[in-house]
Amino acid sequence: MTAKPSFTIGIEEEYMLVNPQTGDLVRKAPKSLMPAMKAKLGSRVSPEFLQSQVEVGTPVCASLQQANDELGNLRQSVSDVAKDHDMAIIAASTHPFARPQDQAITKKARYTELARDLQAVVRRLLISGMHVHVGIDDDDLRVDLMNQATYILPHLLALSTSSPFWTGGDTGLKSYRMSVWDEMPRTGLPHVFESYSEYQRHVNVLVEAGVIEDSTKLWWDLRPSAYYPTLEMRIADLCTSLKDAICIAAIYQCWLRMLYRLRTRNQKWRKYSNMLVDENRWRAQRYGIDQGLIDFGIGKVVNYSDLLSEILTLIKQDAIEAGCLKEINHAKTIIKRGTSAHRQLFIYKKSLEKGDSHELAIKKVVDWLRRETLNC
Repeated sequence: MTAKPSFTIGIEEEYMLVNPQTGDLVRKAPKSLMPAMKAKLGSRVSPEFLQSQVEVGTPVCASLQQANDELGNLRQSVSDVAKDHDMAIIAASTHPFARPQDQAITKKARYTELARDLQAVVRRLLISGMHVHVGIDDDDLRVDLMNQATYILPHLLALSTSSPFWTGGDTGLKSYRMSVWDEMPRTGLPHVFESYSEYQRHVNVLVEAGVIEDSTKLWWDLRPSAYYPTLEMRIADLCTSLKDAICIAAIYQCWLRMLYRLRTRNQKWRKYSNMLVDENRWRAQRYGIDQGLIDFGIGKVVNYSDLLSEILTLIKQDAIEAGCLKEINHAKTIIKRGTSAHRQLFIYKKSLEKGDSHELAIKKVVDWLRRETLNC
């Protein structure tokens, strides 16, 4: 039996920069913005593919409480610097009405190469996400847990949805971000590997063929990190609420703890085919928490709230051990009041009912996103 993993946690978020008056995205960031952010946050902040975005990452955290504090500080600090440059930030996976064709790409070699290589696909990439790293120190264990953890990815996506709008229209999806993201190559669910060496052999085929430089260009929903001894969850939308983000990170971490606990008893979570998990992935993308997901054991669609109750029961012991029972139980609050996607749609439709124009109604969504992003 391998040594118990550290289960440390790190969270990355990508914020959008908006004009406080119009609510629209800032097309080009001033040259002084990133140096000012670097001066305040150092390596915890970096530019993103588009100049209208900025990425932050917490340091390695020993607990969810530390991650909460770090992420709250990052949101506020980035907001403060943005404000000094007459901008504001929002945490959502799509902007309610901005258009991809209006955005400027960050001048950086990696991004220039992506733009040249992926063409129209990457020009639509006006989306933001949340990535959660959990420390799994042993290489083979990391791959083994990745194989089993795929099952819960649609459940995490459903709970995080924040991208119902695209270029000013209601898409009818709770996570339109996934539709945009899936146009990229090497996305979707991870493949099953028997060992870390098998995974590495497959990566090396693509590297030696010259189609990728390294595994950072495997953009799966869940992957072994190329830089850290972590298993990186990438399927979640960017949560507008900080509490929602921490909740989803806690559930993911505790799910991995639960899988490891099973392993210590010579047990494993059943591996389901990507065909089946993909169906739940689509349902989460389309309906979020509204229409339920498939319970593969009984072969029926089950209410999301019932599935969530089962998940919380399964990981309760692990949450107690990790000291994050309150954080995982916040998921019940998300179910009751809705995800960011639900709240954005409610604000928009309520505004229209009051007689506001479409332009004013959708700007009110941006105004709410600004406030809620900093409600730390």
